[in-house]
Amino acid sequence: MPCIIQFLTPSGLEPAPYTANSLADAAQYEPRDGVYTITNTFHMTQVLNFDAHLDRMENSARIAGVSLQLDRARVRSALRELIKAANFGDVRFRITAAPSLGSALILSIEPFMPLAPKVYENGVRVVTLPHASRATPNAKTTGWMLDRRQIEESLPSGIFTGLLVSESNEILEGVSSNFYAVFNGELRTAGEGVLPGMAQKVVFEIAEKVLPLVKTPVHVSDIPQLSEAFITSASRGIVPVVEIDGYVLGDGRPGEKTQALQGYYRGWVNLHLEEL
Repeated sequence: MPCIIQFLTPSGLEPAPYTANSLADAAQYEPRDGVYTITNTFHMTQVLNFDAHLDRMENSARIAGVSLQLDRARVRSALRELIKAANFGDVRFRITAAPSLGSALILSIEPFMPLAPKVYENGVRVVTLPHASRATPNAKTTGWMLDRRQIEESLPSGIFTGLLVSESNEILEGVSSNFYAVFNGELRTAGEGVLPGMAQKVVFEIAEKVLPLVKTPVHVSDIPQLSEAFITSASRGIVPVVEIDGYVLGDGRPGEKTQALQGYYRGWVNLHLEEL
């Protein structure tokens, strides 16, 4: 089933001048000088942290030197119209703005396919990427979206994602996620030099219910001593990490602290859903 792509112009919604089979496929047609946000719906038209997504889009644009002020009511209305007309049920959607688009936005939607339950039950394997970096880590840019795809396609078989590492060998974030590790009884994560994630905002609110939160990244040399780790993103929530660079964490299963945080995360989400 193909994705649906429309341009939201001053005159209303207009079909895009291209077609694609997925949001990933559609990315190749989007301008490299833009900013975007991406997330999924619940119960067809309910969303989480939607205004925070748009805040981050506008902030990303400022960092990139782009003028952007979103008409939020109009964006919400257009998305609802697209989602209801598509009748996919829950969708994953992307909103893109760029200087080359003028005042138009690109709205792209596809059926939302959540990760298989076994991914959360068994955890995932990841690798560090010492030579991969983002020029503007605080901005969610389309240029990185395209570069990231090449990185992900080059990962070894069985590896879920890669982790970006600073010049001083600190683990910063995943290529499309935030990264956290349980180290010496603390939840450690990079507090700067990374993209502020929507799921990260939730983790910051719930973390103290489980263990102390320290916004300092772990070093690559700390990997053998990590007891647990996980990544987060808006569309996937908390995904346990059980192996990094071949080092098995703990007993090789999602850890107790990670599972506790998953429970609090699900509860937070259920309490904060809103209609578009």
